[in-house]
Amino acid sequence: MSPAAETAVASPAGAYAEPRVHLRWRYLKDLLARNLVGIGGVAVLAALLLIFVYLLTEVFPLFRPAVVEPRAQFRLPGDGQETLYLTAEEQAEIGLRVSAGGEVMFFDLGDGTVRKQLRLPVGERRVVQIAPISMDQNTLAAGLSDGSVLVFKHAYTVTYPDDRRRIDPGLEFPYGETPLPFMDEAPRSLTVRDERGQLFFAATDRRNRVRIKALEAQTGLLGGSQLQVAADLSFTPELKAQQVLVNPLMDWLSVIDMEQGKIAFYHLRGAEPPELLNTVEAGAPVQQATYMAGGISILVTDQTGKITQWFPARRPESAADGDAIWYLARVRGFEGPGGAVTALAVEQRRRGFAVGTESGRVALYYSTSQRKVLELDAFDEPVSVLAFEPRAHALLALSRSGSFRSFRVENEHPEVSWSALWGKIWYESYDEPRQLWQSSAASSDFEPKFSLAPLTLGTLKGAFYAMLFAIPLAVLGAIFTANFMAPTMRQVVKPTVEIMQALPTVVLGFLAGLWLAPFVEAHLPGVFLTLLLLPFSIPLVGYGWQRLPDAVRFRVPAGWEAALLIPVVVGVVWCCFVLAKPMEEWLFGGNMQAWMDRELGIGYDQRNSLVVGIAMGVAVIPSIFSIAEDAIFSVPKQLTLGSMALGATPWQTLMGVVLPTASPGIFAAVMIGMGRAVGETMIVLMATGNTPVMDFSLFSGMRTLSANVAVEMPESEVGSTHFRLLFLAGLVLFLFTFAINTVAEVVRQRLREKYGHV
Repeated sequence: MSPAAETAVASPAGAYAEPRVHLRWRYLKDLLARNLVGIGGVAVLAALLLIFVYLLTEVFPLFRPAVVEPRAQFRLPGDGQETLYLTAEEQAEIGLRVSAGGEVMFFDLGDGTVRKQLRLPVGERRVVQIAPISMDQNTLAAGLSDGSVLVFKHAYTVTYPDDRRRIDPGLEFPYGETPLPFMDEAPRSLTVRDERGQLFFAATDRRNRVRIKALEAQTGLLGGSQLQVAADLSFTPELKAQQVLVNPLMDWLSVIDMEQGKIAFYHLRGAEPPELLNTVEAGAPVQQATYMAGGISILVTDQTGKITQWFPARRPESAADGDAIWYLARVRGFEGPGGAVTALAVEQRRRGFAVGTESGRVALYYSTSQRKVLELDAFDEPVSVLAFEPRAHALLALSRSGSFRSFRVENEHPEVSWSALWGKIWYESYDEPRQLWQSSAASSDFEPKFSLAPLTLGTLKGAFYAMLFAIPLAVLGAIFTANFMAPTMRQVVKPTVEIMQALPTVVLGFLAGLWLAPFVEAHLPGVFLTLLLLPFSIPLVGYGWQRLPDAVRFRVPAGWEAALLIPVVVGVVWCCFVLAKPMEEWLFGGNMQAWMDRELGIGYDQRNSLVVGIAMGVAVIPSIFSIAEDAIFSVPKQLTLGSMALGATPWQTLMGVVLPTASPGIFAAVMIGMGRAVGETMIVLMATGNTPVMDFSLFSGMRTLSANVAVEMPESEVGSTHFRLLFLAGLVLFLFTFAINTVAEVVRQRLREKYGHV
């Protein structure tokens, strides 16, 4: 074969070799890109999974059951007399026992070794009762057999000799070592309070009288102070007075007939006789009664083993605070561990308590969540005394025969239960059960209120009003832009709306809180007129435009009619605000907000759902508009052209062909917009009053889950119930927004698969 022929034969092979190389290189790049995209998608899912796992690890301890472990067991050392009081210091290293003989013994909680033994300066008198005055300050009162009262404190000095902690216990006497005179006989059911510069005594005597005495410290001209009698009175109640209780503020008195199971509730009025408010039936003979932490609620145990909680409340018919009708209300009940309750102890800083029974069982409860936390067998005989150390990390138990046991208690989150998180709870100082969120207060006696219901309602409320404002504007705007607007005008409108997504939400929140909210408050009638008349004016103008002569209408190019609506919108809004003032004078007496409050009972907050709906709607509109417009514009042209070729009008084509075809994309747009509205933080943080209320009113504020986390997380104690509940709120928000966005993306992806090949 000649060289020319060989070249002719070889040329085609060479010509095809180079395209094959490019084809392989393209396949390689395609494979690389596909793998990188897949890896990126898996990484995103892994990141979401890690966030979910992290939230779970922070939330899981909330639902971990309480743990009680035996710590020590021994015979309680002492003089063999009755134990009147038992407690421990804050580090749970030293216990305190006060006996009827006036002996005060400090002992080691680990092995029972006596650390120090002292005697109260009572002389030959016998101690008949020990009444706690202030558990936080370790102040006690000893009622003596001659009717006098000795006030003392158990104090602990902490030193570090040789870098080792040493606790030195002792006694202090804030009113001197001489007992204070009170009655002429041994007091029964002594109650002592030391508040607001006043020392208050209350007790019963053998003649069924209730004795009350108040002492005030008076400062002399030369300095020094002495106690002066401010009130000294007695009265005979209608029932048998076997126990009296006085709250720390010394304004409520409860007299208990333990045999009949009745409680008489009185209002203390200084030196005047107490006023009887109501008498209630406890249901069975009362075994024990005591105040819980905070000095508001009373715990009552009866012979059937039931425990009930009571506190003062106002009757619903009370018109105002000055005319409040107070009564002692039964708030909730608890089933005991079985058998008669023989011992009762309350936590010093929380609403938890423990009961012991005649069968030797001990049960732990928490009042706010209304749950039994734990139950265990402590002894084979009746429990005589129970006590918590101040931080409730240790529980002390004494049997009737003198056997002592201490337990380590791990009960970090007793406030959490399904009813406490989502149901109505009757909190202290409230007149009825409510769903409240109030995580902190100025007082250490505060009862935390951890209901997620108002936060969840606030989240849904803000999203609802935002979507109510955004969906009509975004979807209808997307329909007009994609189906009727001129291409040149669409190229301006669509990017302009989409670039609004770049506007920081903190700017929108700032404008909504500092400008929009006061503006809406000052021009509320004008805002309502605008919201009512503007939607009707645009179709009305369109109808009038269709009635104009063709010579006039055809001067405006097709698809540019929307530009003519700009002066219409401006003019209608201007007219609404001009007419608002005369209309307000005519219909509402010059003040629409006062008329709403007076006639309809609807209050008005400056930063309310209306402001949030407008501001958040502006933030959500670009997302909904962009996705919905893409879905409508992506409807295959052959479908619309075929419809019109069969004689359908553009409007019929829109309703019968375009919208059904694009409906999954529109649905995905709405769902994605809702997901953003639910998770929005800065706008609701700055444009609402951040008030967690159970109210769906358009004119009230709210607090959302996201705003609550943003506000309270920096000041919450790490590891506390409050801290973990904020993570629970974040987990609820994460699951909600993840579900919404996932559904939206699935629908959108199915839309692409369905119409991508057309």
